[in-house]
Amino acid sequence: MNQAKQTAFSVFAISFMVSGIAISAAAHSDELSTPKLTPSQYDFGGVGLIQMPTGRMAPEGEYNVSATFNEDYYHAAMSLQLFPWLETTIRYTQVPDVLYSNDPSFSGDTYYTDKGIDVKLRLLEESYWIPETSIGVRDIGGTGLFDSEYIAMTKGFGPFDATVGFAWGYIGNRGNFSDSDKATSVDCNRNTGYKGTGGDVDFERWFKGCGAVFAGIEYQTPWAPLRLKAEYDGNDYQSDFAALRTGNELTQSSPFNFGLLYRVSNWGDLRLSYERGNTVTLGFSLSTNFNKLKSDWRESPKQTIEEKPDLADRKVDLPELNKQLAFDAGYKGAKIYIKNDEVTVVATQTKYRDRKHAHDRAGRILANQFPQASTFKIIEEVGHLPTTETHIDAKQFKSALQHEYIGANIEDSTTIVEPVMPTEIADWETPNKWSYGFAPKLAQSFGGSENFYLFNFGINGSASRWLTDNIEISSSIYINLFDNYDEFKYETPPDGTDLKRVRTLVRQYVSDTPVRVDNLQLTWLDKLSENIYAQAYAGYLEMMFGGVGAEVLYRPLDSEWAFGIDANYVKQRDPDNILGFFENEINYDADSGRYYRAQTGAFTGHASVYYQPNWFEDVLLKVSYGQYLAEDRGFTVDFSKQFDSGVIVGAFASKTDLSAEEFGEGSFTKGFYISIPFDAILPTPVSNRGSLAWQPLTRDGGQKLGRKFELYDGTDARAPWLNKPSTVK
Repeated sequence: MNQAKQTAFSVFAISFMVSGIAISAAAHSDELSTPKLTPSQYDFGGVGLIQMPTGRMAPEGEYNVSATFNEDYYHAAMSLQLFPWLETTIRYTQVPDVLYSNDPSFSGDTYYTDKGIDVKLRLLEESYWIPETSIGVRDIGGTGLFDSEYIAMTKGFGPFDATVGFAWGYIGNRGNFSDSDKATSVDCNRNTGYKGTGGDVDFERWFKGCGAVFAGIEYQTPWAPLRLKAEYDGNDYQSDFAALRTGNELTQSSPFNFGLLYRVSNWGDLRLSYERGNTVTLGFSLSTNFNKLKSDWRESPKQTIEEKPDLADRKVDLPELNKQLAFDAGYKGAKIYIKNDEVTVVATQTKYRDRKHAHDRAGRILANQFPQASTFKIIEEVGHLPTTETHIDAKQFKSALQHEYIGANIEDSTTIVEPVMPTEIADWETPNKWSYGFAPKLAQSFGGSENFYLFNFGINGSASRWLTDNIEISSSIYINLFDNYDEFKYETPPDGTDLKRVRTLVRQYVSDTPVRVDNLQLTWLDKLSENIYAQAYAGYLEMMFGGVGAEVLYRPLDSEWAFGIDANYVKQRDPDNILGFFENEINYDADSGRYYRAQTGAFTGHASVYYQPNWFEDVLLKVSYGQYLAEDRGFTVDFSKQFDSGVIVGAFASKTDLSAEEFGEGSFTKGFYISIPFDAILPTPVSNRGSLAWQPLTRDGGQKLGRKFELYDGTDARAPWLNKPSTVK
């Protein structure tokens, strides 16, 4: 066993001994109570036994990060219960006895790494007579190392869960239902290679090859943290990649696998199993539920309504009112208009996703300052673009606060309409100043050939100022502190492509440029009509590109649909010149000793459709068609799901007119992302979000221009998605 294996097993052995101490110290469950058997993870990620999946599904919103280690494979997986009936898993597997490539100067000592995507769909829910039944496909669009299809049925009997299933491919390679085919091939003549450059979904081999029955049982012991597992394995491991590539047979001394799981708490567990009659596997899982994330806010008390009619004609301290609206209700940068018995506030909401909290606090402030007013209007804007107008009936608002009728609710006093900006001069306008900030920035990617984990970390400083109500100047500078992108050694044409290097030059921008200007642009924003918004921009638009562009968005208030068009003319920035652009298309890379093509001027843009269906809540579909940075043309489809807490999980794919060979490894651009609202994890309400994006490969096809401001996100209040209120109880 090599040093890396010894280290990994030592760490997990120590972890397991520590867990044993915790087990001995933990309290036993009540003698009269029966611990509930809940779904748990298996070696490959997702709900299952040890090596075999089950028909079970985790609760909706369950997010699990897991890893397993033995001497043949290292698995790391992320599994998400996207819907009650759909489980999704992303997995990386390293083969410790096989290097990524035969060229040490390229991949060094990086282990061979396989990427896989699994889905499992529930067909039947469990009932008195019917087992929970699911169908699954493993390693969709991968390289064929673990691809398999299966049907699994699971039935509960008190503290026991019994599973029986049938599988094709990897899980079914025992071939106990295809003996004749097994005699001629270890994988029953199933084509386990991959098409072209990998990454395509190969439907042609689904439900083919060896077929085998598998079965297993899981037992929840009377002691709540501990459960036991046993299974009959559907695989005989004769066609495993680790065996075929190294020539070292993965001997199976027994078709039965045994395991135990110790649940540390509801956020994690440790696993130990004995597999194939000769292999010890250690693992762990960490989990949370996106449908249950809820922060207990610690806020300043709300203002109470003070009935002081004798002060109705007093002069209001407008600067103080502006501060109260900003810090108590989250309405910043306010303009205040006072007209007869009507008060209008135009401001940006920066604190509350759920606007009823903002309306409640703002209504209290305005009612105290203007006791004789009959109507309060709050026009919400983003980037000086008005998005919504909320009318608060002052009399009904006070009646709701004082619970003067059954089922009193402040929302009874509010009405949201199309915004109409006041034409008169504001009684108070927040002074226009420079805004600036500093924030840490981490960019990362997983599963690369040169290094499994590539990252860069630094500080991003930004500043902006509105020159007029419609024109903003902005900039951002990035200071790189740590990175390992010097190991990113993508080369062409050995990859098989001759595209312009629009994204694969990332190393030169990150590692070779410690200080860079990411953005320096002039932006014009305006609302052209009731439902049409527009912007135009010019300058250094992102880290790699500069140019000019414009966008128009049609977005009716409270509509499921929105439509947008953006068009841009851009040039690629020269990483060796902080404010320069590539002058020549053909350039020389001194590191690789090769010539490459850069983008010295091209049009890029897309027509986009946005759809939030009322009949299928909590999902957003974006579809766009247009031309990308490498001048390829095609579609991008982006599908995202929002959970009760406001966490958004999405996936996207771009398929263009490039063939798989022209595109290179991966066949087409695809990726995943998670967007987390900070108010779900912090003790104070904020409207900001943090995002984590994952793209398996950096390639040049299907790449969009990065833009500082997108109108759909900026007009979110018209049909909330990013600021959709949390529904966690």
